[in-house]
Amino acid sequence: MSVLVYAEHDNASLKTETHKLVNAAQKMGGDIHVLVAGEGCKAVAEAASQIDGVAKVLVADNAAYKHQLAENTADLVLDLAGDYSHVVAAATTTGKNFMPRVAALLDVAQISDIIGVESEDTFVRPIYAGNAIATVQSSDAKKVITVRAASFDAAATGGSAEVTAIDVVKSSEKSDFVSAELTESERPELTAAEVVISGGRGMQNGDNFKLLEGIADKLGAAIGASRAAVDAGFVPNDMQVGQTGKIVAPQLYIAVGISGAIQHLAGMKDSKVIVAINKDEEAPIFQVADYGLVGDLFEVLPELESSL
Repeated sequence: MSVLVYAEHDNASLKTETHKLVNAAQKMGGDIHVLVAGEGCKAVAEAASQIDGVAKVLVADNAAYKHQLAENTADLVLDLAGDYSHVVAAATTTGKNFMPRVAALLDVAQISDIIGVESEDTFVRPIYAGNAIATVQSSDAKKVITVRAASFDAAATGGSAEVTAIDVVKSSEKSDFVSAELTESERPELTAAEVVISGGRGMQNGDNFKLLEGIADKLGAAIGASRAAVDAGFVPNDMQVGQTGKIVAPQLYIAVGISGAIQHLAGMKDSKVIVAINKDEEAPIFQVADYGLVGDLFEVLPELESSL
């Protein structure tokens, strides 16, 4: 039995999700091989080889994989899948893009967004927007799994796995990479930040999100938002935290002016410490908060920033 883990990276650096995937894979048992598919990704492969628990790193370095298109990536993984009992990727934009294709081509049921591993064939995952937790046992010969990385701790570094180049080139004519528009920020990436401060409908408008920036800078935090704030046009949708946004589990999550709809809670309730600031003492967010402050955010935030 062995596990193939698809590495999360941007061709230049390895993302922390990969360390968390390895931790999840260790609970499944067997040797762990990490697949790095990209272009000019030597540094990524070296970083992956240093994760504790990794036996081998497979590197597919080719222009066909530079943008990790679903067709090319799925065909590559399919070509390698014969040697593995489990194929694992993060439940991120990349993983959600190609893994269903892998499952379909292998004619197995994908097990999506797992938050726990009970054994080599039994996994735990949220359903109904996180309102219920299902324990799923798979009878498929190959397990195709996406992992909610935020639910696992990162595996330590200090290993020295073998790095092997693979010459398999899969290039589909069904799609081409045209362009990418990426948000650039000096703050940490939302899904990887240790501290996140998010604003909701209570912020009233986009300009008021500036009240969060001073606190975020002092805490080294990323800034997020609820779906209500995004739908109202206060901030762009790449800041959305929730079931249909980004799933986060930082050490500290500060929810400001967020009522705590199920959709939002599904995306942040695994945070280690949750602080809620809301003037409505009946807001559902207080049911999951470790610390709650009932007050007017326009008075509380300036005081909090000055205290910090």
